Amino acid sequence: MYIEKIECSRCGRRYRLEEKPLLCVNNDLGRLDIYYNYEEVGKSLTKETLSRRPFNMWRYLELLPVPSPEYIVSLGEGGTPLLKASRLGEKLGLKNLYLKDETRNPTGSFKDRAMSVSISMAKYFGFKKAVIASSGNAAASLAAYGAKAGIEVYALVPHFAARGKISQLLMYGAKVIRVRWVEAEDPTVKMMRILYEKYGFYPSPSFGVFNPYQVEGPKTISMEIIEQLDWSIPDQVFVPTGAASLLTGVYKGFRDFKNLGFTHSIPKLVAVQPEGNHPLARAWMQRADPFNIKPWEKPPETIATGLEDTYPWDGDMGLKALYETNGYGVVVSDEEIVYAMKLLASLEGVFAEPSGAAGLAGLIKAVEDKQVDRDEVVIVLVTGHGLKDIDIVTKITSEPPIINPVESELVEAVKSHYGGF
Repeated sequence: MYIEKIECSRCGRRYRLEEKPLLCVNNDLGRLDIYYNYEEVGKSLTKETLSRRPFNMWRYLELLPVPSPEYIVSLGEGGTPLLKASRLGEKLGLKNLYLKDETRNPTGSFKDRAMSVSISMAKYFGFKKAVIASSGNAAASLAAYGAKAGIEVYALVPHFAARGKISQLLMYGAKVIRVRWVEAEDPTVKMMRILYEKYGFYPSPSFGVFNPYQVEGPKTISMEIIEQLDWSIPDQVFVPTGAASLLTGVYKGFRDFKNLGFTHSIPKLVAVQPEGNHPLARAWMQRADPFNIKPWEKPPETIATGLEDTYPWDGDMGLKALYETNGYGVVVSDEEIVYAMKLLASLEGVFAEPSGAAGLAGLIKAVEDKQVDRDEVVIVLVTGHGLKDIDIVTKITSEPPIINPVESELVEAVKSHYGGF
């Protein structure tokens, strides 16, 4: 084991892994942060040893909390491509634009990195039942890894969760409960806490306050980016942000490699949130205390349902990440997200759901506001596949024409619907 300490982000209380810590006993808002002994890690994790390992998430085992390979539950997550977005970059006036395509993960989103680690830890701890509060992607991922490990999964999702995501959950064998969301507080989290506190379930949402291990998975995105850029650091990284767990993980990944001496800096991190729910971006604009972020005052209103967390559970470290990297927050409209979805698909062949395309929407806005220089190396995280939210996709695409197999009708259809050949 390479873990040096597990410490509450708020009260500083320390725990040992053998205690199976999940939440701080002193503070129910305190995330248990995991710190590694970088001197020991560096003895086995080097650039040379990495060059000989398979390109997947578990190549960074020394910087993940799973104590032994025997507990790893994997479906082949990680190792996603970093795509040079030449056509998109030309349209935006950027020379060095890249897309980190997380839609290539086993269940179609970056959440697979988180849930592979989480279920591996559940296996190590000996849990048989797991529960999650999620809009869909994290739940689908947990259900898949739970199925692989033989761990029963209960998924509490908002009543408006996308049908495609619910169907995926059910196929994995998860027990799905839709919870009505009519007030500002996330009711799925409330129900999850009951199953954890009263019935002894393993809590595995995709935010660190209730599970400190899953946030370690997404940090491998940053590590892969550094390797894919031949050990150089990008200038800016655009991160779709809800609970701020992904933002936290991305920050931790860059920080880990810096602490190991693999790099000498951390890029500017940019948190992108939708207009209908942007508590973290608002906190950045107000230069708020990271431990005093105000939750959103009403239920979220956005097509980016994966970013609907009205309270950014990992906002303390997410906001610190923005402050420490000289980063910033960007707020985008649903219309801007839809535009980004269309650009990703039509210019680069990447099909993203609304939440997955929010990062690009944020970049477009940042370019318009002159916050990005033409020559900067810019990374946009594309976090979820478009088939995850097919209901939204069908609403924003027109129906294709239907014709008889007649040449004249073919020519007329192409002319009337697509402007001709």
